[in-house]
Amino acid sequence: MAQMRVSYAPPTGRPLGTNLTFRICSKIVIPIINSLTKHTWIGGENIPKTGAVIVANNHLSYFDVLNFAHFLYNNGRAPRFLGKVGVFKVPIIGRIILAAGQVPVERETPNAGKAVDHAKRLLEAGHLLGVYPEGTLSRDLDHWPMVAKTGLARLALTTKTPVIPVAQWGSQILMPTYSKRIKLFPRTRITIVAGKPVDLSPWYGKGDDPQALIEATAKVMREITTLLEEIRGEKRPEVIFDPHTSDLPRIGNFKKKKR
Repeated sequence: MAQMRVSYAPPTGRPLGTNLTFRICSKIVIPIINSLTKHTWIGGENIPKTGAVIVANNHLSYFDVLNFAHFLYNNGRAPRFLGKVGVFKVPIIGRIILAAGQVPVERETPNAGKAVDHAKRLLEAGHLLGVYPEGTLSRDLDHWPMVAKTGLARLALTTKTPVIPVAQWGSQILMPTYSKRIKLFPRTRITIVAGKPVDLSPWYGKGDDPQALIEATAKVMREITTLLEEIRGEKRPEVIFDPHTSDLPRIGNFKKKKR
């Protein structure tokens, strides 16, 4: 981690936030995504073209981040993500994503709190920050959003940064949850819908209030879930899966058999 130099430089270029590495990667990765997927994108006008903003997405598949970034990039913003540190330690790949402006964080460790500090600095510089409030792939058996962590709410309330809800559907077909196998043919339909900013003003000034954080987090997740209901044409279950009270591990592939 000490050797990983994170950049907090203000966003430049077109799409806003693009640097040389990001631009080169986009020219390689986007054609690959297009060869594997067809997309229906709705609500791109809700993504601000400039200024600090948090865009929150549900999490279905390892492929999500590519679809999410593609959608944001096409709508004028090159996003910044806080990614688990293990990915940044992968030879070559780690150096590339670090050079593209992404930020390594340590999940479920004493250093996890530093993620908020990283995020604040990115927002102060004027970046678009892409987040997965659930913190991991959904453990709901029918792929509905789970009860999320409160880090997003703490960040949004303390910085008063607008939060845009985004729902994604289809990536779990392209690359099933916790699998690394890609369905090549036929191309998978990926639907992404961005909503209006979530009104979190009732909780401003309460970033240190645990109950306020829970309520604000639930508000964001309701907005994401409502968008997903529209995509799927069905209602979410009455009981929302809560990883905080589940016996399943908080992170990692819970489907992998223990040896």
